[in-house]
Amino acid sequence: MPEFSFVLLYVDNPLSSAAFYTALLNRPTVEESPTFAMLPLRAGVMLGLWSRKTVEPGATSPAGAGEVAFKVADASAVGAIHADWVGRGIPIAQSPTEMDFGYTFVGLDPDGHRLRVYAPSAQK
Repeated sequence: MPEFSFVLLYVDNPLSSAAFYTALLNRPTVEESPTFAMLPLRAGVMLGLWSRKTVEPGATSPAGAGEVAFKVADASAVGAIHADWVGRGIPIAQSPTEMDFGYTFVGLDPDGHRLRVYAPSAQK
């Protein structure tokens, strides 16, 4: 099986989106051009930001058709990250709430991609 190596998001402005994610994740870009930017998420996994105007084949789904999820240790971490994102002016699509899988909230990047932060429910 091929190795998983990228999460790709189609964006209006890769350089602007790279600046957003660099500040949000405190990770530097490793590649930047007017049509593509990339930064590391973790060892061996990169976040690619590709211009929706140049991706081939063309993108047909709007932003928000999927999510990038970030797992954290507990509900207090969810709350702290939510407060940080609100302070940064990141739009919040879902305020912190308990769901069947855990405590969570959803923010939106500049293109409207959903960014879910969650703490899994304790195993019963």
